Amino acid sequence: MKTAVIHARIEPQVKIQAEDVLQSLGISPTDAIGIFYRQITLRRGLPFAVSIPNERTAATLAKSRRGEDVETFDTLDDLFESWEK
Repeated sequence: MKTAVIHARIEPQVKIQAEDVLQSLGISPTDAIGIFYRQITLRRGLPFAVSIPNERTAATLAKSRRGEDVETFDTLDDLFESWEK
């Protein structure tokens, strides 16, 4: 089997976090890249949706990351009940 080499630069923290996830799944980074490339080939595009959030969604996500206007619930029932109010 012939092999090809891929060289890529990535932020060190992203690499560490991703490799932690892959290790917990029992998948090497090389295997993950191979899976990703096979999925691109099979789907003839990226294997997930890529989109740019609209202005309102981007603002809401930014606020959530800062912990602003975030509601928490003890149970799913409490969450669902809040929707009925």
